[in-house]
Amino acid sequence: MRDDTGATVPVPARVRRVVSLVPSLTETVAATSPGLLVGATDWCSRPAGLDVTRVRGTKNPDLERIGSLRPDVVLANFEENRAADLDALRARGLPVWVTVIRTVREALVSLDRVLTGACRLPRPVWLDEAEAAWRQETRERWCRAVVPVWRRPWMVVGGETFTGDVLARLGVENLYAGHPERYPKIPIDRLREAGPELVVLPDEPYRFTAEDGPESFPGVDAALLDGRFLTWYGPSLVEAPAVLSAQLRRTVRG
Repeated sequence: MRDDTGATVPVPARVRRVVSLVPSLTETVAATSPGLLVGATDWCSRPAGLDVTRVRGTKNPDLERIGSLRPDVVLANFEENRAADLDALRARGLPVWVTVIRTVREALVSLDRVLTGACRLPRPVWLDEAEAAWRQETRERWCRAVVPVWRRPWMVVGGETFTGDVLARLGVENLYAGHPERYPKIPIDRLREAGPELVVLPDEPYRFTAEDGPESFPGVDAALLDGRFLTWYGPSLVEAPAVLSAQLRRTVRG
């Protein structure tokens, strides 16, 4: 078996124990085969009440604890997890499956491979529903936007990101889609000078609110979006197009 990076991963014929180092992948596996997960990061908040061993964060996983769980496979992501940590897990003899997801299409293909390949599970119905939900072609652009994901310093969605592709499919033109960095740091005065018609403010990773974020873009419509539907890939993909479209249109209609 080869993961999204092309690396060969020695996944056993039957997978009984999975550790996930990515919140989206944790929800993906839990929604498909709840008993398979034995470990997840402290940031893995879905599904609610998930009762597994916690292994610290995505950037500082507890390697000893992960090893003690004896996972058949560890799920990771090229962006969320550090290569040094994944190499250390491999050195312990653990199969590590790394996903590469920068678009909705990549997400749908990668999730199928995670579930049917890395986890040896049947393809779930919810994944078919997600594909159907996103089957429509990209809509005509109707709004030019900046998409902050952090402040102090300000950081925005740049090029080749899953979030940017989600918005593009919903008709929102990201003004920094052509930036060579995926999440560039841009001073607030330059964000304003870019001339956005809309500022998209998700509630994660930074928790923007009506009182924290919109005031920095006077005269510009601000869309406060559910970060799970904007930035997560997994079961949330089923509802994401409808939920995000409604939130965006409601903002612009005012």
